[in-house]
Amino acid sequence: MAAKKAAKKPNPALMKPVQPDDVLAAVVGSKPIPRSEITKKLWEYIKKNGLQDTKVKTNINADDALKAVFGGKTKVTMFEMTKLVSQHIKG
Repeated sequence: MAAKKAAKKPNPALMKPVQPDDVLAAVVGSKPIPRSEITKKLWEYIKKNGLQDTKVKTNINADDALKAVFGGKTKVTMFEMTKLVSQHIKG
C-alpha cells in the first residue's frame, strides 16, 4: 500500500518574519511580518483604496504611498509588484 502523501508544508522562507523598510511600512506597518502577510496587507490596501485596475484586473494603479514602494511607477502588474516589494524588505 502506498504511503499517504504528506500535507504540503508552507515554505519556511515565506513564513519567516521580515522587516519592511520605512517606505513599505507606510502601507503595511513597521512590525516584522512574514512575506505572505505583507502581500495580504498590500492587497487589503489596494482593494480598500480601489487601486486595482477595473479593466485589467492584474494591473495596480499606484497612489502616492504605493508609488514610493513601486519605485515611482504609476501602474504595475501584480507580478511586478512582488519583485518591487522585495526591494523594501530586510531579511
